[in-house]
Parts: sequence; C-alpha cells; structure tokens
Amino acid sequence: MRVQPAAFLRTTLPLDLTQLRSLDGGRYHSIWLPDHMVSFWPDSIWTPEFTDLATVSPSPHRHLDGLAVAAAAAVLTSHVPLATSVVDTVRRHPALLAQSALTVDHLSHGRFILGLGSGEKENIAPYGFDFSRPVSRFEEALHVIRLLWESDGPVDHDGRFYRLQHARLDTEPFEGRFPKIWIGASGPRSLAVAGRYADGWWPAGAWTPHDYAEKLATVRESAERAGRDPMAITPCYIQVCLMARDEAALQDVLAAPLVKSFLLQVPASTLAGFGFRHPMGDDWQGFHDIDPATLTRERILDFLGRVEPEMVLAMVPHGTPQQVARTIKEYVDAGLRVPKILDYSAMAGLDHAAASAQNVRAAEDALMALCSDIS
Repeated sequence: MRVQPAAFLRTTLPLDLTQLRSLDGGRYHSIWLPDHMVSFWPDSIWTPEFTDLATVSPSPHRHLDGLAVAAAAAVLTSHVPLATSVVDTVRRHPALLAQSALTVDHLSHGRFILGLGSGEKENIAPYGFDFSRPVSRFEEALHVIRLLWESDGPVDHDGRFYRLQHARLDTEPFEGRFPKIWIGASGPRSLAVAGRYADGWWPAGAWTPHDYAEKLATVRESAERAGRDPMAITPCYIQVCLMARDEAALQDVLAAPLVKSFLLQVPASTLAGFGFRHPMGDDWQGFHDIDPATLTRERILDFLGRVEPEMVLAMVPHGTPQQVARTIKEYVDAGLRVPKILDYSAMAGLDHAAASAQNVRAAEDALMALCSDIS
C-alpha cells in the first residue's frame, strides 16, 4: 500500500465545486467531505473583534449536508474516490445510511466510501438526539447496515437501539461490490469496533507517531480476532498542523484566537501528558465537551489568556512545509498511508488563509519525496 495524500472538500458555504476537476487528476488517494451541523469555533469569538474571517462569513456554522455534497461531487468527478469524514450514526438511521451510500456509490460508479463515526456532542445534543451509549449504538448501526446490504430479501432485527421488521433494501451494489466503510475511532472500544468492521480507519486524535502506531495495532489486532485481514484496512489520518514561512510568521499564527482555540478539541488528560494543565480545567474532555453556542465570551477570554504557544506546538506538527513533512513522515513510519495535511494556520486570518493552500501542496510534495521508496 503506497503513501498518497488525501484532499479535503469543504462542505460549508460558500461551496466551491470548481476545484473538483483539479482534485480528480490522480494526485490524491481520495477526497474527504466533512458532515457537521456546527463547527468547533465558539460563536462568542467569531466576530471581527477576534478574526477578520468573520468579515467574509457571518458564521462558522454554514454547513451543508455532507452526503448531498458527496452526491454532487460524484457526478462532477470521474476517477478519485469520495469519502465522508465522517457521518455519525446518531443523526441518521442506519437504514437510511445504507440506502444513501448505495445511491452515491451508483452515482460515482463505485467510488464512494462511507466514512462513519459515533458522533460529537455539538452536532447531536442541541438537536434533541439521544447521545447515550454512543459506541454501543455505533456498533449496532454498523451491524444493521451490513445486514441490509448483505441479506437476500427482508430482514428482522431486534436490537438495543434499532428494530427492523421485514425490512428490505433490494438495491443491488454497483457492479456487485458494496461501498467500503471507513471508521473514525480513537478510544479502546471504538478501535476494536473499527477492527471488526472497517475497510479504512483514522483516529480523531493521535498526538504522536507512537500513539498512532499503538492505535493502529489495536485496530489490526481486533481485525485478526474477527477473522479479517488486518493489513487490508487502510490507515488514514487528518493531520492538523501549523505552517508558516519562518519563525516570526509562526508566532503571528500562534497569537490568533481561533488557532489558540484548537486546544478546545484536546482533552485535559492528553495535554497533561505533554506537561501542561489545560486552560479549560482538569475535567475538560476535548471536542466531546464543545458546544460553540454555550461557550460564553467571558469563559473563552479566560481560556485565551491561559493558552501558552508551547501548548499548541506540543500537539501539532509545525514549521515550514518541509519541516511539517518530515514530522508526518514519522507517522508514515508508524503505519500511516493516507494523510490529509490540514493547515490550521488558515484560521489565523485572511492573509494566512491565502497562503495555506500553497503551503499544504508544498508539504504534500515534500512528504511524497520522503516516501518515494514506500509501497
């Protein structure tokens, strides 16, 4: 399995589908499409007082339906696979996910990858969905999807979360092959689920190459116990990084409130492992605790005042594109094969956002040169 980067297609307004042609030429392993109701950025600091990004977009939460955008991308491309990154199994019933995945796969002529996860509080709790026992619910949803795909005729299922009575999904898979399922998972139970069901895997957080290798080993061990080929699971990762032309520009990026806010996605226990106390307190659970509508201005100002640049730098690769590529190569040595390089420097403001795409491409080129002998 050779190393090949993935591309990202934003599913927010303003939606730009014109870039799909350039992403369809063979450079990228796949295009990943997020599926959110809201973003991680607190409403209280998405204002011109804190970021000039707010002068061009009135909200960071202008999300479109990821599966619908994937369907549009399916008919506007011809070669590159398309993956949701990721759809949760709380907001969408598994029977609908099974049907939607088959639909997009037919539209793309067999290029669709159903990327799934157990969900995040910010996309679920505000809308009244039940977020109890998310991992158990997630595994049962995966079972129902497979059951509907693989059964010949109507099926019954009397589970803890889902009940099917004479349910049928007679739509045949494109050319006899069901869409691949990729799973986002980081906790021990979720990693075990990924091993039992996933064709591809990426963690919500793997903060060092060693951490990535350990999580990947857990996935593969679970696959082996389930009688599956552990090496057939594609190891992926959305690698958050900070890139700048020099040290002075990097320090300017680190001073930006939205870049500091990346730490909201990091659990206190994880940050403590790097020698820092989390600015949100010792009980902070990372992205599981984020509700951007309820994080008040006062609390975020207090948080921003406590963030030290070293905290952010400890969590993500940083530096020039070439330096970032060398760090990501360490993840490749730990087993990563499909990296998506996601430069959070773009959140530092319009000037940095303009340079970000060029920096990402330079980092991809440098990483591919470092990995030229890996297959």
